[in-house]
Amino acid sequence: MSTPSTVQTVLAGRRARARRRALLTGGLGAVVLVLVVVSLMVGNTFYGIDEVVRVILGERVPGASFAVGELRLPRSATGVFAGFAFGLAGAAFQTMLRNPLASPDIIGISWGASAAAVFGIVFLGLGDTAVSVFALGGAIVTAVAIYLLANRRGFAGARLILIGIGIAAVMQSVVSYVLSRASNWELQTAMQWLAGSLNGATWDSARPLVIASAVLVPLVLAGGRGLGALRLGDDTAAALGVRVTPTRVLLIVAAVALLAFATAAAGPVAFVAFMSGPLAARLVGPGGSLLVPAGLVGAILVLGADLVGQFVFGTRYPVGVITGALGAPFLISLLVRTARSGGSI
Repeated sequence: MSTPSTVQTVLAGRRARARRRALLTGGLGAVVLVLVVVSLMVGNTFYGIDEVVRVILGERVPGASFAVGELRLPRSATGVFAGFAFGLAGAAFQTMLRNPLASPDIIGISWGASAAAVFGIVFLGLGDTAVSVFALGGAIVTAVAIYLLANRRGFAGARLILIGIGIAAVMQSVVSYVLSRASNWELQTAMQWLAGSLNGATWDSARPLVIASAVLVPLVLAGGRGLGALRLGDDTAAALGVRVTPTRVLLIVAAVALLAFATAAAGPVAFVAFMSGPLAARLVGPGGSLLVPAGLVGAILVLGADLVGQFVFGTRYPVGVITGALGAPFLISLLVRTARSGGSI
């Protein structure tokens, strides 16, 4: 039987870890805020923090009202909400399926949204709003197909990942075929969207994502209460009182919808959903949910990559090019570490 001193030591350790996680999560939030402020200040014309704050408060500031309020602010808002959505959705899938490869951009859901969006751009000539609807539909249909195929004779995370990777290859082939049939103008529009970019962000394109985040993020966080138990296996989770199938369905539907709205607003920004969860786990450590930290890491990745793409190199690169350059070696290193540890997908 545990002595009182042992119990107190365990409780003190838990409180210390909780404080550390809270401080680190708050630090991630502060980094997001700093990146937002910097993104609002810098550009072809530099505006001071006082001018930025006055614009946000609704004052009319010559020059800054248009540059900050109509160009930079929707771009930053799209970056924050899209990055948070990518990170949150990625961490939900990775935790639920107990595998860092189980990210929506690895298992084909993002490619399903991309295939539907590119089809709408090239063959139907759709505008931004309709493309967003097509991307949402493509992501949902792809996720349902993967889930149904993986759920035969019982749900298995490894089977879902393998099926998802196969469907991702099919969706990539669909995208390639559609692009081969596009005219020059349609090809340029589709490629810009596929690269993942904040360049065309407006309040009209950001508003659906903001509204969807207000509805879907609480749903993912509510479903995330059972994630810790699901990591132990379905039987153990059920024994602990978790309603396994409803919890999993809620998480999948809410996370896929959130991912789809983010993809519709910013394009399939490469590897953000994949990298955010593992990076958040290294930063805040074990012992609690990674959903919010992963969302904040996702926002940092998107905002930081956008600033790097705009101002570090001689030419401007879409945000997806920068995150892709970061994500590819991260994926390789993860596969190498998994192989060395004797693990598998």
